[in-house]
Amino acid sequence: MSSRSYGTPARRASARNHNAAFARCRTELFCVANPEIRLPADPFVPLSATLGARRAGAVAPLVLNEQGSVEDSARRYPTLASLVRKAFTKGAGPDYAIDQGAMEVDWAAGMFVLFASQAYRAVAGFDERYFLYYEDVDICRRLRSRGYNIVYEPAVPVIHDARRASRRNPRLMRIHAASALRYLLSRYP
Repeated sequence: MSSRSYGTPARRASARNHNAAFARCRTELFCVANPEIRLPADPFVPLSATLGARRAGAVAPLVLNEQGSVEDSARRYPTLASLVRKAFTKGAGPDYAIDQGAMEVDWAAGMFVLFASQAYRAVAGFDERYFLYYEDVDICRRLRSRGYNIVYEPAVPVIHDARRASRRNPRLMRIHAASALRYLLSRYP
């Protein structure tokens, strides 16, 4: 679901929408994809092969922006220090290299992730307390705590027409900050 579509009250939280879709899933794989994603080629065959070969809970492709630059879609877990640094700097680029083949990562941005249905089910899907933002960090952390790997497959590209609405919209900025705080506090029960 696009962040730009959250202006209408009838919209449900991203996590809740994905969980509702999963309730109808009868396949071994479950894909979460934002509508801003374009597929230059079929990513499902190579991603599902990587998922099976790595016995992972989730796999994510290389995400490129409209200009062909790499987006930071495979990331290390956020910390208070990394979030402050990100807020006040231009960003240092991706957290993981793209020239070393498929690799395990801390988490993958939820703009496009292919899950093993059994893994998604094992962690009860996305935590619906996250209205928007950080639900992807949280599910990856919970998958890893249950022994599932999160794999980044840079050989499989998708295109993301990023809107970055939370940088311009004060309401979305507050939701983003609240989700970050919820995630950081959840690390210290």
